[in-house]
Amino acid sequence: MTSRRSIRPLTLAALAAASALVLAACTPSADGPEASGDPVTGGTLVYASGDAEPSCLDPHVGGNYPQALIAGQFLESLVSLDESGEVIPWLATEWQASDDGLTWDFTLREGVTFTDGTPLDAEAVKVNVEHLQDPATQSSTGYLALGKVASVEVVSDTVARFHLSTPDSALLESLTQPWTAIESPAGIARGMEENCLAPIGTGPFVVDEWVPQDHVSLVRNDDYATGPADRAHDGAPYLDGIEWRFIPDSASRYAALQAGEVDIIDNAQPDTLDQAAKSGTLVEIDAPRPGASNRIELNSGQAPFDDVRVREAFIRAADVNDGIDALFFGTAERSYSVLSSVEPLAYSDDSLFSTDLDEANALLDEAGWTERDADGIRTKDGATLTVRFPVSTNQSIPAEQSLFEQIQATAKEAGFDVQLEPLDLSGWYGALFAHEYEAVSAPYTKVGPDVLRILYHSDSITPAPSGYFANLAQLDDPELDALLTEAASESDPDARASLYEQAQQIILGGFYALPLYDQQNHFLHSPELEGVRAMPTVSTPTFADAWLAD
Repeated sequence: MTSRRSIRPLTLAALAAASALVLAACTPSADGPEASGDPVTGGTLVYASGDAEPSCLDPHVGGNYPQALIAGQFLESLVSLDESGEVIPWLATEWQASDDGLTWDFTLREGVTFTDGTPLDAEAVKVNVEHLQDPATQSSTGYLALGKVASVEVVSDTVARFHLSTPDSALLESLTQPWTAIESPAGIARGMEENCLAPIGTGPFVVDEWVPQDHVSLVRNDDYATGPADRAHDGAPYLDGIEWRFIPDSASRYAALQAGEVDIIDNAQPDTLDQAAKSGTLVEIDAPRPGASNRIELNSGQAPFDDVRVREAFIRAADVNDGIDALFFGTAERSYSVLSSVEPLAYSDDSLFSTDLDEANALLDEAGWTERDADGIRTKDGATLTVRFPVSTNQSIPAEQSLFEQIQATAKEAGFDVQLEPLDLSGWYGALFAHEYEAVSAPYTKVGPDVLRILYHSDSITPAPSGYFANLAQLDDPELDALLTEAASESDPDARASLYEQAQQIILGGFYALPLYDQQNHFLHSPELEGVRAMPTVSTPTFADAWLAD
C-alpha cells in the first residue's frame, strides 16, 4: 500500500466483487474525483457525526477521537505529516534536536495570532504543554504523548525549547496530533468549563455556538493564513462555516446524506458503504487510523487470563475471519498485528491466530479447566470460566458488535462464558476503572509505533490524570518494558524497527491481544463537496480547502 488513504467515487462497477473495495482502498488517488471547476466561495457545510458527542471540545481534556474530529477545524499543531509520513512544518517552521536528544528547539511562524487576538509565541507553547501536563486538566492522550517533556523554555518570542527527561524518538509524531494542538493561553486561562465550550485556536474556523445533543456551529476565520506545509491554498477557507451535527443512528445519517440534508457523514457502516457503492452517486474517503489496530485486549492481570494457556485457548476458539467476511462487505481486512496496517513497522504473525477448537480444548484441559456445568461452561475449583466483555456502544459499530456475538458463540464451544455488556461511554469507562472486565475492545489512536509503549508498557497500568489507564491487557513484562523504553529513545531507524519488532513478538506470542482489523474511518460525501481530505496525521477530515460546488 503506497497511500495512507484513498478518495474515490463509488460506482457499481467498483464493487463487482466485495474485495474490489479493499483493493481500491490501497490504490493511491491523490487528486481524488475529477474536480467540477474552480473553487466556490460561500455556503455552510453540514457534517453529520456518528461518534459520541464530546463532553468537552478541548482535546487537551481527556483526549478521544470525537474531540479530534471536530478540534481539527479550529485548532492547529506545531507540525504535521505529509502523505508519505514525513514530518512537515505547520505552526513551527523548523526544529532542531541537540546531539543528546534532550533538548528540541522549535521556531514558530511569525505574525500568527489566535482568533481572540492573542499572539502565537513561545510562551503560548509553554502554557499549552503545562496545561496538558497539569493533573487538573484531566488529560489522557496528550498527557501520555508528552510524558517525556520535562519543561518548555521560552528562548525568544519565536523559539520554544523543549527539555526532555530522556530522548523521545516519537516527539515529532506526538506533536502532529489534535490532542497536543496549540490553544490560546487566554482561552485556557478562562478555566475548563468555558474553554470546553469553545476552545480558541489559530485554525480555519471558530466555534460560534454549541447546542448539546444537537450541533456545533463553526464560522470562518477570515484572517486564517496558516495551515500545514502541504495545504492546497493560502488564505481563509472558501466555506462560510460548518454545522457539525450529531446523528448517532447510522441509517439516519445515511438517509440525511441521500436527501441532501447533510453534505458529509462519518462512521459509514459496511452495509451503508455497500448501498452507496451501488447507488454510484456518492464519494467515499477511506482513511484507516494510525497507531493500534482494532483488537480485543485480554486482561492478564486477573484470572482466568493470568494464565497464558487460557489466553491462547480463547484466541484459538474465537472464529474471527468468518465474521469479518460475513459482516463487513469487504470493507475491512483481517489483521494479525496490534499495529495498524498504515504503520510501516507493523509486525504480523497469522500462525498465532488460526482457529483450532481441538487445540483450545487441550489447552484448557492442561490449565485445569476440566469440568463443565449444565450449560457447557467450564469450571475449576468451583469457579466458572467467565469472560466479562464490556462493549462501548459509542465506539463499536453494529457490525463489530455482531462480530463480538459470533466470537461469544464460538468461544462457548470451548467452554468460555463470554458475557457481553453493551454500555454507553461513561458506563464503559466505569467498568474499566473498576477492573470489571476480562476482555475489552479499546481503540487507541496515536501516530507511530510508540503507541505500543502507551498500550503495553507497565507504566501505563497507572492511570493518567483523566483516570484512564491505557494498558488494558495489564501486561507487566520487564523484557517488554526494556524494549519499549529503548525504542522510544532510539534515533537510528533500523535499530528502532528491530526493537519494535521484538516488542510485538512478545505481545503477540504471549496472546495478550486478539487483532481484528484496522480502526475503520469511512467518510461518505456528496459529489458537490470538493477539496476535503483526511489529514495524514490521525485521519481526521479537514475543510480548510473545501468548497461546495454549484
